[in-house]
Amino acid sequence: MNNHGFLRVAAAIPELKVADCEFNAQQIQQLIIEADQQDVSIVCFPELSITGYTCGDLFLQQTLIQAAEQAVENLLEETQDLSICFIIGVPVEENSKLYNCALICQSGQIHGIVPKTCLPNYSEFYEKRWFEPFQNDLDTRKEQIDGTKFPVAMYLDHIVPFSSDILFGWDGFYFAVEICEDVWSVIPPSSHHAMNQASLIFNLSASPELIGKQQYVKSLLSQQSARCHAGYVYAGAGFGESTTDLVYAGNAYIYENGKLLAESQRFQFQSQLIVSEIDFELLAAERQKNTSFISKPCQPTYQAVPLELSSEAEYQLSRNIAPYPFIPATENYSASCEEIFSIQVAGLAKRILHTCCKSMVVGISGGVDSTLALLVCVKTADKLGLSRKSICGVTMPGYGTSDRTYQNALHLMQSLGITHKEINIIPACEQHFKDISHDPKQYDVTYENTQARERTQILMDLANQQNGLVIGTGDLSELALGWATYNGDQMSMYGVNSGIPKTLVRHLIKWVAETQMDPQSKSPLIDIIETPVSPELLPADKQGKMTQFTEDVVGPYDLHDFFLYYTLRYGFSPSKIYYLAQYAFEDVLENAVIRKWLEVFFRRFFSNQFKRSCMPDGPKVGSVNLSPRGDWRMPSDASANLWLKEISSLED
Repeated sequence: MNNHGFLRVAAAIPELKVADCEFNAQQIQQLIIEADQQDVSIVCFPELSITGYTCGDLFLQQTLIQAAEQAVENLLEETQDLSICFIIGVPVEENSKLYNCALICQSGQIHGIVPKTCLPNYSEFYEKRWFEPFQNDLDTRKEQIDGTKFPVAMYLDHIVPFSSDILFGWDGFYFAVEICEDVWSVIPPSSHHAMNQASLIFNLSASPELIGKQQYVKSLLSQQSARCHAGYVYAGAGFGESTTDLVYAGNAYIYENGKLLAESQRFQFQSQLIVSEIDFELLAAERQKNTSFISKPCQPTYQAVPLELSSEAEYQLSRNIAPYPFIPATENYSASCEEIFSIQVAGLAKRILHTCCKSMVVGISGGVDSTLALLVCVKTADKLGLSRKSICGVTMPGYGTSDRTYQNALHLMQSLGITHKEINIIPACEQHFKDISHDPKQYDVTYENTQARERTQILMDLANQQNGLVIGTGDLSELALGWATYNGDQMSMYGVNSGIPKTLVRHLIKWVAETQMDPQSKSPLIDIIETPVSPELLPADKQGKMTQFTEDVVGPYDLHDFFLYYTLRYGFSPSKIYYLAQYAFEDVLENAVIRKWLEVFFRRFFSNQFKRSCMPDGPKVGSVNLSPRGDWRMPSDASANLWLKEISSLED
């Protein structure tokens, strides 16, 4: 498939008149044409969309069944020149039984008929009054298809595969169909479809509205798509169905691996078409990574029907690509921040209790990472009933310490009521330069790393004096880029930020400031958030301001966190990540800039694995982590040539 594994799909809610098959087919045809014009490959319509779901005993009238067949025949003729695949709901008579079915059609042909398996017959539902539930062991007609006997039906004088266990697709990609109540059952047919290689499920539905029901349905579909690591397209009946006793709101949803991509507007009186793209590379990565997902070759009851990919156009993605994949969604923001912070606190609390240590020693620079680590220490002390004085915040001014970060560090520690100790590292660094015969005016890596290792030595020795632990401040983004001094700030006794990417650090501090702090502590926290990221290892200017900015050297953390997420979470190729980044940072960054820093990311990521191979313990908080004991096992001497070669071929 083109478009880096994306396939465009749609759910359609047509205008409808109960039992007016000709009118309904015309409305369906218009939406098929509209979907085709938008480069949709597969579009799904509601349950019994040719007749209407609420026909009642009219389903037992041959006039309606024959009119439905005629409407389908006309629809196939009118769309035979279109390569889009469409799925419509029709009553199908077979073996003197009537089935509630989905017809899978393309290029003027019916490629398969999927009958409904689970028929609701409770409360407002009476489907068994008219329809037969399908079972694969029924004595239905069978024909040889690819050397195997499969159930078939005669429809419009054509022999068509007739089963709930049909896969449709091309080039190793398969989709399958279930109908409304099927997904509400204990083990939905879609679970078996997914186990037999279907990556995309379509559901034709006619579910009437009840108060609170919509949220339940969305939860059900989200869970099913996540459980099956599949795309899930749901098309529900809407305005035009009979309102004798019930109302149908026209619910349509497109999910991908539990995430809602698109949804319809409920209670609309006009036709609707919702469109989005399913990322099959993402779904394949999830299934490959999750060894609990049971996938097996097609079982004897399954048959695969080949179709042709209808859209090979390179279209613009209609779905949103979030530029900050680590930042919690707005609707869950506060709860997610609280959960992340609580994981950090719980991890540190266990380590404190286990080691019976008497203090927590933290180097406080006035930057965001050490600030978050300090806040975790404070909350941990509070929850364990320890005095905040057991936290020793150490300021260690050096050559590049700016007035702004220094004052913020002092104000923060004072407002939090912790113990403060200050040790100027310049004399020790000067002595060390003499010992190793290094010119202190040569601002190279030795100059910078001397300061980082001196600070780490001070913290370790203070922790020994106080029977305490050195709490690490380095974050996930720094680990990915290797932006840490080996055996310097790379080392600690417990790294509370090791699972937190740089783009998330500021959000967590802001959340703590707004929800957990008094005004006195909140003020320095806000200014710390607004301070540019800097290691402050090069001399400050005459006004005491910082002259060294991290992102000028390694690149924007916004980009690097984006690269990190898609590299580790889904194993995407550089070209796929570059493609996504162009959408995520459209009108913000030029393609050449994205490509430049993508190369930097992979160079640094590969060359700095040795630092991660011996990183300290720390809590995992999200689906992306670099612990060598958990999520990421990589040789320190692995070559990046394959990735860099692919990046070099990308066009700006």
